Order: sequence, then structure tokens, then C-alpha cells
Amino acid sequence: MTATFSIPTLESERLILRAPAEKDFEAEAAFYASDASSFVGGPKRPDETWRMLCSLVGHWAFRGYGLWAVDDKKTGAYLGKVGLWCPDGWPEPEIGWSLLPEAWGNGFATEAAIAARDHAYSTLGWKTAISLIDPANAASEAVAKRLGASFETTYEHPAFGSMYIWRHPSADDLAAGGMEAYA
Repeated sequence: MTATFSIPTLESERLILRAPAEKDFEAEAAFYASDASSFVGGPKRPDETWRMLCSLVGHWAFRGYGLWAVDDKKTGAYLGKVGLWCPDGWPEPEIGWSLLPEAWGNGFATEAAIAARDHAYSTLGWKTAISLIDPANAASEAVAKRLGASFETTYEHPAFGSMYIWRHPSADDLAAGGMEAYA
């Protein structure tokens, strides 16, 4: 049996969000070999990174949504992954981001997460979303705040331990206005 599904391409002002591809492996393997990956399940061996990358595509097949590979429109450089995620063990669907260190500090995570959130709300019909963030990951908390999310509670993840749940503004809140800075 062959599974048939499509992964939409999204665009923002500076970014292209596209299907994860084998060409992303080398950059992901280098990222996951480093301590920079500690907030997203790393470090990992290359074979573990390969399985993780393949699971991103599988998530799309199983759920109909997932994480996109993010490219810089101007340079074509691969920047990391951003998107919609809800594997087994997650409390509810989330907007997640994991960019390569060379992409940090440029607003790319926020810009890509807005595109992903817009897709979740307008195309998939989500009413709300969370982000699960390691309590020590101040940079991801800053992204969540720029997206208008607020701390909700602590979640005990079976594999990762204590994680903070950040609640994003609902689709209704964004539609009602007053959240212009987050749309």
C-alpha cells in the first residue's frame, strides 16, 4: 500500500515553508550533534536524526499536518523546522519551532510560526494551539510571547520531564482584533 498525501508550501515575507526533504539531513545531523539541540531532544547520533527527519514526513501522513522545512527566500538557505505537531504523548496540538543556530535572532521563528498558526486556524479549523517549551529555554519563551502566547501550566512529559505549556491566542481572539501585533 502506498500512502498519498501532500504537504502544502507556505510563504511569508522572508521565508518559504516547504516539505521536509532528504537534502535537509546534513544540516539537521550537524545541529543534532551539537549541544544547541538540547531543548529539542538532542544531542542525537546521525542515525537517530535520520529517523527523526523521516518521522516529520510520517506525521504529515498520519495527521495531515506537521513541521515544515524553512528556507530563507533571499539566500535559499535551510534554516530549520517550524510547524504543527502533535505526536503521541503531547497534551494537544502545538505550534513548534527548531531553527539552526545560524538562523537565531532574526525573527525567523516568529515569522514562520505566524504562517503555521494562520494555516492551522484558517485551513485546518483549529480554535487554539499550545507550544511546549523547556522551562530553561528563554529564547523559545520570547518567541511564544511575541506570538501573543501566555504561560498556562506545567506539563509532565513522559520522556522530556517538566515542560511549560504556552497558550496561543485563539482563532476567535485573532479574528476579533486587538491582536494585530500577532497576525
